[in-house]
Amino acid sequence: MKTALLIIDVQQGLCDGEHAAFESQQVINRINQVAAKARVAGAVVIFIQHESTSGYLEFETDDWQLAHGLHLEPPDLRIRKTTVDSFHRTELEETLKHHAVTDLVVCGMHTEFCVDTTVRRALALGYPVVLVADAHTSEGNAHLSAAQVIQHHNATLTNISSFGHRVRAVSTEALHFGA
Repeated sequence: MKTALLIIDVQQGLCDGEHAAFESQQVINRINQVAAKARVAGAVVIFIQHESTSGYLEFETDDWQLAHGLHLEPPDLRIRKTTVDSFHRTELEETLKHHAVTDLVVCGMHTEFCVDTTVRRALALGYPVVLVADAHTSEGNAHLSAAQVIQHHNATLTNISSFGHRVRAVSTEALHFGA
């Protein structure tokens, strides 16, 4: 069994300013812990960055950069995307196949958009997924606080059974690669 850690959209523009994700620095700290565990276990670590062609999160702007405090190591991979689905029109699926990845661990930003869509697509492609329950976050919305969005997705994604493979929500502390 070979695992890949997908770190989705943990970018500076989502961590600063009036639209900063909920507890972004604490989430970054937990993602760093998860990534360190992944590297020790020999998992593939992949940073996925959303980009637009103009304005917010435009390629190579300050907002597009990986968030301050996020630890990237030389063997880690980076993939650029332009939609909420990390697989859509990217090399993610080919990269996972190239590294013989059989299962995924997912964390990042924004829970109800890119994390949710990528997890569902991974299930549809046949990957079992561990969602790091305390290492994904959101800004929230007019109807739900960020904490409610996170809690809702931890419950909802783990209840999907139609793909065969399931999502397990596991805390940073309880996460063990290869388990």
